[in-house]
Amino acid sequence: MRTFLIFIAVMIGGVAMARQASGPIEEFIAAELPVSGAPGVTYAVTDDGALASGAHGEILQGSGRKMTTDTPFVIGSISKSFTAMAVMMLVEDGRVDLDTAISTYLPGFASQPGSDVTIRQLLSHTSGYSTYQGNDRHKDENGGASELSKQVELIAGWPLAHEPGTRWQYSNANYLILGALIEEISGEDYASFVNAEILAPIGMAHSFVADGQLHEEMAVGHTPWFGMKRAVKDNRPQKVTAPAGGIVATAPDLALYLAVMLNGQDDIISAESKTSMLSPASDASPFYGFGWYLDTERQIAYHAGISPGVETLAALYPAERKGSVALVNSGSGFGFASTLHLREGITAIGLGLDPGTAAAEWGPKSLYLIFALLPVFFVLSLLWAATHRDGLRAKSGAAGAFSLWFPLLMTIGVAVMAVYMIPQFFGVPLRTLQIYQPDFVLMLIATAVTGVFWAVCRLGLYYLGR
Repeated sequence: MRTFLIFIAVMIGGVAMARQASGPIEEFIAAELPVSGAPGVTYAVTDDGALASGAHGEILQGSGRKMTTDTPFVIGSISKSFTAMAVMMLVEDGRVDLDTAISTYLPGFASQPGSDVTIRQLLSHTSGYSTYQGNDRHKDENGGASELSKQVELIAGWPLAHEPGTRWQYSNANYLILGALIEEISGEDYASFVNAEILAPIGMAHSFVADGQLHEEMAVGHTPWFGMKRAVKDNRPQKVTAPAGGIVATAPDLALYLAVMLNGQDDIISAESKTSMLSPASDASPFYGFGWYLDTERQIAYHAGISPGVETLAALYPAERKGSVALVNSGSGFGFASTLHLREGITAIGLGLDPGTAAAEWGPKSLYLIFALLPVFFVLSLLWAATHRDGLRAKSGAAGAFSLWFPLLMTIGVAVMAVYMIPQFFGVPLRTLQIYQPDFVLMLIATAVTGVFWAVCRLGLYYLGR
């Protein structure tokens, strides 16, 4: 029935066949793709149902395999809007209530810290789970159908970082729980439900939910590596993270999905539910709906996605019935070779807005350069100490003891900052940050090791020499 309704909606809406785009977006990409350092980009735009798309670059850097509009990408956290849509389907069927506690549907949450968290709070990131908790590394252990439910069983025992409903904090944990809810209520695994109830009826023929398998046609992710880009070795999309970031889609397929969100009709879900998804979820969530960020000033909804070596962005302009999506097979470096302006510019032009100019990003660049130079500084300092050991051994008294021991305390502090505090600032463990920023993490570790080694060697040169 839903497939039939989508067909009718498409016919009434006058959705045109996808065509190759030209003009401002193509000119923008020609200028910005080389600056970003990304191997390739693909995009699509829907304007009152008419679709246009384009692709540039390579699926794998240096391979000669051209990017096409039919190249699928792991779309990252844009997947959350699909999970939210699936939940709204269950709400409309009367099987889920937005303001009922999750423990009502998932018995594993009974008598656990998150037992009173509601479905609305999970959808809007006001549940109390933290960004750091949601970014802990989740990996398929055996690729089985039970991976998601096992992960959510672990989440059920986690303490909440905040009282439910009092604070907005983005967390992937929320959408993993919602994925388990979909499985429990529907009686199907997440992938089967979304493939059959959303992707197929919309006509997303080149898209699917992550299955843990290698797909040769998929865009290969590339992570930053000291000013260059390095291909990700394992390009398999993880099943366990599918509800939060594991849907695989092409740009034109995503444009079809955006067109459904914009058509104002009852099809996959009702027009009223679509409006709810694109509206502030609560007082604690004024800039986030259900699976969508909200720019209330410009009346735009959007969501970015970040997967290992892949960055994506989708945006909706409901008042103009325009939608735009950009998919890039490259992760951004810390201020260097960033894809942000490329993605934001494409989507802005697709919505009929000014793409603006790229930000200087001096903060990230400075941080990167500091940790690139610190290991060099510590190694040079160690060489200096070794060649000036006599002066080092001449130190005495309280001032001498301070100058000997303070560097050890200082470098231990720097090491703690490098391997713990900086990842915490970005809301991820060091092991997760390493997946997305391998060169930067290597510099953090090198700083921690060389700094403490230098300070210890100074003490050794002093005391062993005496």
